[in-house]
Amino acid sequence: MAERLLILLTNDDGYLAPGLAALQKSLKSIARVVTYAPDRDRSGASHSLTVSRPLRVKKIQADFYTVDGTPTDAVMIAVNCLGKRRPDMVISGINSGANMGEDVTYSGTVAAAIEGTLLGIPSIAVSLTGADMADYSQAAMFTKRIVRAVSRYGLPEGVLLNINVPAEKNVDIKKFAITRLGKRIYEDVINEKIDPRGNTYYWIAGKVKVTGKGPNTDYGAVEKKLISITPLAIDTTAHNFIETLKNWRL
Repeated sequence: MAERLLILLTNDDGYLAPGLAALQKSLKSIARVVTYAPDRDRSGASHSLTVSRPLRVKKIQADFYTVDGTPTDAVMIAVNCLGKRRPDMVISGINSGANMGEDVTYSGTVAAAIEGTLLGIPSIAVSLTGADMADYSQAAMFTKRIVRAVSRYGLPEGVLLNINVPAEKNVDIKKFAITRLGKRIYEDVINEKIDPRGNTYYWIAGKVKVTGKGPNTDYGAVEKKLISITPLAIDTTAHNFIETLKNWRL
């Protein structure tokens, strides 16, 4: 008898996040789900790894643990502490808010999937594009479909899937697009303020301006209320520039 699919579930919004709970509920019908999630919100943690202090793991219940570190820490610990069997898949999400365009470089959600990919495990990052959206059920149902597809077809070495589900109450999970990353910039990104003691402090925030939302981009798909599926590669080498660089007179 074949072993049941083993999924490692994590996120960057913390173990109490509703998107995580929605995935736990949805995926348990097709797999054994083991959750290692940060003990608090780690949004924007990117691919950071904690090396300056020890990490602690707390068991919440069977197959559900918190880690007092980043999403990358959670995946590292889980893969090396699950015992003899490695996870068949890593799922990160469902994030509260989009992870599209350049935001994938800052995202702890995407970083956890990157770590799974680096460890040789098929990995998927899932986000719901609206942070105020309370219903994650449709995104969780679509994730189940993607899990079944990845189990059937597999993923190439060094490739992960980044999924963004439109924050629509009646989103059609049968309508999706295979996309590339779009492009956006932040305007007025640094806000300089003065605290009550007269000291200057800075708050990183800004207004998003999407500058690349063509029909084949993640932004373009979501704008049309389509689920965006973007394959991301770990190898960031600019291969088409190598030969040019060799001709530089250094």
